[in-house]
Amino acid sequence: MTNDHIGSTVPRRQLGRRLRDLREDARLTVAQVIAALEWSKPRLWRYETGQVPIHPNDVEAMCRLYGANRELTEALKTLARETKSKGWWHAYSEIPEWFELFLGMEAAASRLRQYEAEVIPGLIQSASYASAIIPRGIVSDPTPEVIERRMAMRLQRQQILTRRDPKAPDLEIFLSEAALLRGFSPEIMVDQLTTLLTLSERPNITIRVAPLAAGPHRAFHGSFVILDFPEETPVRGPEPTTIYSEHPTGALYLDKPNEVESYSRIWSDLDRVALDQPGSNHLIRQTLREWSQ
Repeated sequence: MTNDHIGSTVPRRQLGRRLRDLREDARLTVAQVIAALEWSKPRLWRYETGQVPIHPNDVEAMCRLYGANRELTEALKTLARETKSKGWWHAYSEIPEWFELFLGMEAAASRLRQYEAEVIPGLIQSASYASAIIPRGIVSDPTPEVIERRMAMRLQRQQILTRRDPKAPDLEIFLSEAALLRGFSPEIMVDQLTTLLTLSERPNITIRVAPLAAGPHRAFHGSFVILDFPEETPVRGPEPTTIYSEHPTGALYLDKPNEVESYSRIWSDLDRVALDQPGSNHLIRQTLREWSQ
């Protein structure tokens, strides 16, 4: 997998987890570490959570404090050098740090499962739908230049669905029927729903609809994405399944086993209430005809 595809996101998270585990194995508290290294608490937190790149010299200092052997120290320093690499999204300087982290994880994932209640998700938006919804984002009154850049970024994101190296991820989406009904002009919605039908023909994409008539289900708390990752090398260890949940000013990244299990139950409930693929396509076509009229 090339660096321009995943950037530094996954290496940063992997390195941060290994360093946190070493600290905990050494029975050192955060307060003890920042006192010994003369760092700030936010600096250590950003390192351990993979928010920022880590210089190999800082890895050396942490490993020495934690009592890591030379072989592991050198392996982690090598991984630290990968935290400097940049993905394609670094060209868009206005991206919030929390969303930049998601873009790197999305690009590295082997499987993406997403539930969306109100709108069509970015990865499967048509160009006309994207151009209509971007001005309604969290940026107030964006300029035409900002809209154009966000459009370009969104279309570039979608390229992961057709890439060959690394293999395109499997994308499974559950949409609430409300997302098909809550739209813009008939022209835009006809284009978008036609796009959904076209995308659902691809072998790596599944788009299913939870009809309003199915009643309540466990996803009433809101939209989310479940990201699964390919196996990594033994030095790095596997990247854990991660839940991404976004809100207007930030996002949550959840990867503890109990958190993943909770969202797995929600996903199973969506699977129960959603129509199968043929049934979903039928509902999408029916809604498309209504928009056409």
